[in-house]
Amino acid sequence: MKILKRILFTILSLLAIVIITLTIIFFSVTGTPETVTDKVNDISQLNSISVDRVVQPTSVSEIIDLVKNNAGPISIGGARHSMGGQIGTEGSLHLDMRKFDSVTYYNREERLITVQTGITWRKIQEKIDGDNLSVRIMQSYADFTVGGSLSVNVHGRYIGEGPIIFSVKSIRVVLADGSLVDASRDLNQEIFFGCIGGYGGLGVIVEATLSLTDNCKVKQQSELVDLNDYPEYFFKNIRNDTSVIFHNADIYPDDDGQVRATSYIRTGDPVTISERLVPAGKSYRVEQFAMWIVSEVPGGKTIRRKWADPIVFGKPSVRYRNYEASADAHELEPVSRKNSTYVLQEYFVPVDEFKSFVPEMLSIFHKNDVNLINISIRHARQDTSTLMSWAKTEVFAFVVYYKQGTTDDDKNKVGEWTRQLVDAAVAHHGSYYLPYQLHATEEQFHKAYPNATKFFELKKKLDPANKFRNKLWDRYLTL
Repeated sequence: MKILKRILFTILSLLAIVIITLTIIFFSVTGTPETVTDKVNDISQLNSISVDRVVQPTSVSEIIDLVKNNAGPISIGGARHSMGGQIGTEGSLHLDMRKFDSVTYYNREERLITVQTGITWRKIQEKIDGDNLSVRIMQSYADFTVGGSLSVNVHGRYIGEGPIIFSVKSIRVVLADGSLVDASRDLNQEIFFGCIGGYGGLGVIVEATLSLTDNCKVKQQSELVDLNDYPEYFFKNIRNDTSVIFHNADIYPDDDGQVRATSYIRTGDPVTISERLVPAGKSYRVEQFAMWIVSEVPGGKTIRRKWADPIVFGKPSVRYRNYEASADAHELEPVSRKNSTYVLQEYFVPVDEFKSFVPEMLSIFHKNDVNLINISIRHARQDTSTLMSWAKTEVFAFVVYYKQGTTDDDKNKVGEWTRQLVDAAVAHHGSYYLPYQLHATEEQFHKAYPNATKFFELKKKLDPANKFRNKLWDRYLTL
């Protein structure tokens, strides 16, 4: 018996040593959770910025005092999913908004909610799901903050919608002089249309009133469509069908002759996924391993196209709208971003330019040997209101997810093909999205955003000392 106890003790001791060793290795690779320091970085980990100090405000009055009494630059950050330094600039007072996250008004009958802008979409979903309501427009992932989403004028996969501004009733903004102003389509219009999509350049958006909608059940349906036929398929089957809630199409990097078109259609069928929301704190090791296979293993992209996706999308499933909208971006995270990192870009072209733009885009990727993981095709209505509109016409959006190295040489190579893509999009009367790496030239920026000069004039009026800054505006702003 004593021998057995000693053997058992030895086994348990060895097991404990293995667990401790693996834990140390894990945290040395993935890093410990981020703490508030004098450095800020975004999710790509490519843009470490030394700031003067970081403050996490919890009230509007505190934000007003901070803005009014800080003589130097001020930068603003939320979930930090922008990928080009849009959250900071050197020597700034950085407002980390993530603890400024309360619901200040909610009326289920009016389908309205007013929130502090550090709140995540997930927290809003948890508030409204019990009343069977849903966010009208947001990104595909729920762990982003409302303020960041407004600042970049996000869009999602919602059919019949477009930029988030279509669902915003009003905002409250702290301006450079510390004044608190209300803005909407009827009140202080230039502030409303400047701040939404304004990347924190005009002030701190501290509150937003958003319209909500029904949390209906949706049935997932997916099919393969020839890439060249996709515009006709979309306009015939998707665009004007009010029963389609979400839709996107994925171009496969290893075979761009076809796309997988996936729709989520309003249904009365019983749910096959019982959870109302994606479980919080879920482990995504399997998804992360799959992403590694796609990006690193020879034939990994083909494995996804031929075997993984047919299994994932092969059987129709029914879920709640809130479940589909509550995905966590951690499922896209690599184990480490030290030597390589996953990055997003996005390009917009008018819908009638699809067939001429896509071959140029794919040619650029192939010529530059880009390690593509996915190209997702979305659709958005025209936005003629915001000064920094990326949808000057009805557009198809191409969301590019790829892997790159983290060395300066890697960054320079990405810059080369990025500028080629921007030229292609602009040549097709389109644009590119600003929350990502700042590789575009000043000339390209102004061609893609011709109203930028009007935005700069408004900034000079509201923020003459250029108090609100970040790397985006450091790069392109001219006063």
